[in-house]
Amino acid sequence: MKKSLLALAVLGAFSGVASAQSSVTLYGTVDLNGRYVKSDGTDRRVSMAQDGINSSQLGFRGVEDLGGGLKAGFNLLAGVNADTGTSNTATTATGASQSKFFNRRSTVSLFSNMGELRLGRDYTPTFWNQTIFDAFGTNGLGSSLNVRQAYGGTRQDNAIGYFLPSNLGGFYGQVMAGAAEGGSSLDRAARYVGGRFGFAAGPFDFAGAYSEERFAATQTISAAGGNTITVLPKAKQKTWNVGGAWDFGFMKLLGYYDQEKLSGVKEKVYSLSAVVPFGQAELHVGYDRSKLTVDGGEGSFSTSVDQIKATLQYNLSKRTAMYTTVSQLGNKDDTRLSLPGASGLPTLGDKSKGFEIGVRHFF
Repeated sequence: MKKSLLALAVLGAFSGVASAQSSVTLYGTVDLNGRYVKSDGTDRRVSMAQDGINSSQLGFRGVEDLGGGLKAGFNLLAGVNADTGTSNTATTATGASQSKFFNRRSTVSLFSNMGELRLGRDYTPTFWNQTIFDAFGTNGLGSSLNVRQAYGGTRQDNAIGYFLPSNLGGFYGQVMAGAAEGGSSLDRAARYVGGRFGFAAGPFDFAGAYSEERFAATQTISAAGGNTITVLPKAKQKTWNVGGAWDFGFMKLLGYYDQEKLSGVKEKVYSLSAVVPFGQAELHVGYDRSKLTVDGGEGSFSTSVDQIKATLQYNLSKRTAMYTTVSQLGNKDDTRLSLPGASGLPTLGDKSKGFEIGVRHFF
């Protein structure tokens, strides 16, 4: 819902040229829930949590018509901890917090009949397949990212990207390049080059993506169960994935496969999920699995983890929904992953279970 006058007033505090925009929109999401999580070998934890089915956020976007088919626009999007009223923080390679107010997106764009040129902080092309082709939208206790054992990257700072126009008969795509600029955050620890291309027509949607990141400095990356991976300068991380969706009417089926390679570490992630609508409600179900292999000579090892999940969502309107999610994460071998909100890591090879009940509102 557009709040143009309010957005102009708020943006006036940031910039004296806000009134030059032909349209400015204030938008966002508030998603809060009560969450229960119990990992084997640890105490249960009951908490007020957020982002059960969508990410809580506050955004400003605007577009100016420059004439001749050319437009300029911006998008500033901040993650919000709606349960406490504070802003989100980003995480560095060492696990420390880093303050970024517009941590979800901060971009400026030029639009024409030839497509979009976009500059700033944004999702990477490879992450799009993970979140679009997951019926749980990579959120909450049902996120497919819960089984990730090593950080794969979500956003890229200092990026410049190009998006194909939308009039190509169902074909779409993007490319992105990002500079490391000596950063310690994993959002700008490496030079990034990637792209994503797909085809969507009627009930069908399919896309593939690939990226390479060359690290500029030594990085220590957190992995599953408190393990760490040391990345040396000039090390290259290669990511590729494919995903797809088919809407049968009575059910929408989604899935993706993702593979990461970095310094002797390989992780494979599989995700399959579905959405079954009935009346004002919809049932989301899914299964995710990851396998991490480390080739370190005598210190080589392999770990895996899987997750089963379900969400029942009741749409009170187009903007407001109530939901409940249940999930069980099963560790194999020496894996020690837990669901979000747990009081600690489970014992080796054991489970982490949880459920949440919440409300989501768009504005």
